[in-house]
Amino acid sequence: MQDEALDPVSLMVIEHACRRLVAQSAHCVDASQFNALSNVFSANARLVRPNGSVLEGREAIIAAYTSRPADRITRHLVLNTLFHSVHQASASATTRILLWATRAEVEPGPFGRPVRGPQIVGAFADTFLIEDGVWRIATRHASFEMCTVDS
Repeated sequence: MQDEALDPVSLMVIEHACRRLVAQSAHCVDASQFNALSNVFSANARLVRPNGSVLEGREAIIAAYTSRPADRITRHLVLNTLFHSVHQASASATTRILLWATRAEVEPGPFGRPVRGPQIVGAFADTFLIEDGVWRIATRHASFEMCTVDS
């Protein structure tokens, strides 16, 4: 759903800015750039992690991500962002995520490092807002929906 007052170009610009935030957040996690990750979020952001833990504000986001194992390597594939509402200063969307992980100690082969652990399909349910003239993620509810199981 979109605000009737938005012209098509404004709609595309807002959606692009928000999609970029989703991709940038995944890139920052995968690159272990946690200070940069926190800047994708608003100052008072609320992030609900798949395990149900709630992070409030940028400092909590930095603390949570810097506490993960240093040898963990992740890759988030960001897919199919669907906008539910788009307005001049706010928007909401759901994005599907495919998460792969391994450890730095796993030796790369001819096709890269083998994945360790399940491959996980999840989602980010995000709301976006303009803060100090910049689009940011205001809330994120991250969830896991499916995973591979070792057989």
